[in-house]
Amino acid sequence: MGSETACSLIGGGLIVLLIAGYFGQQFLPPPKPKIIGLDLGTTYSCVGIYHAISGVIEVIPAQRNRSCMPSIVSFLSDTDIRIGYDANDLIETNSKYTIYDTKRFIGKKYTKENLDKIQKNYPFELVLNSDGYVEFVISSNGTTVSAQKIGSIILRHLKTLVEQRLNIKKMYECVLSVPAEFDKEQIDATVLAAELAQLSVRRTISEPTAAALAYGLHKKSNIQYILVIDIGGGTTDISLLHVQGGMFKAQAMAGNNRLGGQDFNQNTVNFVMNEMNLNKATLDPNVLQHLRTEIERCKLEFSSQTSCLINSSFTLSRETFETINKNLFKKIVEPLDRIFEYVGEDSENNGLKPKDIDEIVLVGGSTRMLKIRQLIEEYFNKKPNTNIDPDVAVTYGVAIQAGILGGMWPLSVGVIEVKTAVEKIHIEP
Repeated sequence: MGSETACSLIGGGLIVLLIAGYFGQQFLPPPKPKIIGLDLGTTYSCVGIYHAISGVIEVIPAQRNRSCMPSIVSFLSDTDIRIGYDANDLIETNSKYTIYDTKRFIGKKYTKENLDKIQKNYPFELVLNSDGYVEFVISSNGTTVSAQKIGSIILRHLKTLVEQRLNIKKMYECVLSVPAEFDKEQIDATVLAAELAQLSVRRTISEPTAAALAYGLHKKSNIQYILVIDIGGGTTDISLLHVQGGMFKAQAMAGNNRLGGQDFNQNTVNFVMNEMNLNKATLDPNVLQHLRTEIERCKLEFSSQTSCLINSSFTLSRETFETINKNLFKKIVEPLDRIFEYVGEDSENNGLKPKDIDEIVLVGGSTRMLKIRQLIEEYFNKKPNTNIDPDVAVTYGVAIQAGILGGMWPLSVGVIEVKTAVEKIHIEP
């Protein structure tokens, strides 16, 4: 009888503890995130954290109260280094030592012949090191830095923002997004950039898978095929994913590494300068930089307005903007055609067609352009997912994966990426 009483007391005590723990959870502060989610982008970079219990995904404002910041670093001297928007402001006035697009080069070997062709696209100097990797000249005495070093400067800034936001001394771990097309060497180089920023990478996750995870598509039983359309500042990447039981497998990839928002901007800058009779050769660099900023602002405003005023004197309409960039909009469709040509000949996908796509996810700020959304909707006869800001869709996904790895309740099971031998179909500019 005594043992039965003891068991009852123990059982009752456990129930009391569980009940107390449940109610205590409602009033005690939730544990702080242990792992951060980082999106080191070609054009913009962001950081996110997952908050336990509330399930809130927070993208920490990177700079100037904006979710993401330009992946740009400007070197004014050995001690004066600007990043993000502060560096972007110097693209015209410190063009030789303001470095961007470094993600294009990370972990990738070049020949001198290839590099000479690429050099014409950049005002700063590119050089090959003894191992065949690109480095960037950052001073008049020929000092160079690697792509990993540039990446680490950006990641360190984002890491510091999280530490300040959470009021902790040091964040040690992260989940890092990488392009689906990256090979092992490129992934390892990106991981090294994080390690130079004093972060241990718990896991890398491909950008399209992260975007699908952000929308919770891995949990929907009626979904088989997901198309992720990622149009950023400098690149267009489209990935066809097959999902089954939380496992993602890339079926096809296509894109143009020289097609993005910057190209739309440059066309528009050229048009406005011609209309305003401005000569680039004699124009003050500060005036040109201001014009570029105005054009970027107008492009964003066209998502909700039909016209925009530039420099208080020149009116640019959305219709004119779309006419100026007519050929670029056409190029957006080309990688879609190439993907369905590829899978149409692939027996594994049973001649997949646009009508067979279950979900379309938009990633990258350029997908805010109404004309691009119209083209996509017409192509698939279906509206794409737009509930999450396309600038931070990947960041949401890596933050969720970081929360899962960090044991942040109520998260439990993440996604599994099945490695494939699928190669990206590159469309030349």
